[in-house]
Amino acid sequence: QVQLVESGGGLVQAGGSLRLSCAASGRTFSRYTMGWFRQAPGKEREFVASTNWSGGSTTYADSVEGRFTISRDNVKNTVYLQMNSLKPEDTAVYYCAATLYGSTWDARRYAYWGQGTQVTVSS
Repeated sequence: QVQLVESGGGLVQAGGSLRLSCAASGRTFSRYTMGWFRQAPGKEREFVASTNWSGGSTTYADSVEGRFTISRDNVKNTVYLQMNSLKPEDTAVYYCAATLYGSTWDARRYAYWGQGTQVTVSS
């Protein structure tokens, strides 16, 4: 079992940057594919990015490709989401999640979720 705790959210102006962190408990962190999702008010949860167990394979939603970077540190049991060139439409609660499946955008395949961290981008 994996417990996930996100941090790093906040308020930022459009064009700015934030780095989210997700700390995982447990000794088997490196076995898991890790993903980031987000949910804006009144909208469904959507896939943002994922990374395989080693960090060598990453996948991004079209809306964040080129602006966001997912990475992981298996020694620190942490996954990161570096967000640059932020836009007001990036405003959402961001969640990290873990799955034993390969990299996937499908939220239903992720068994473990954090509590979320709010990101607000002002125009």
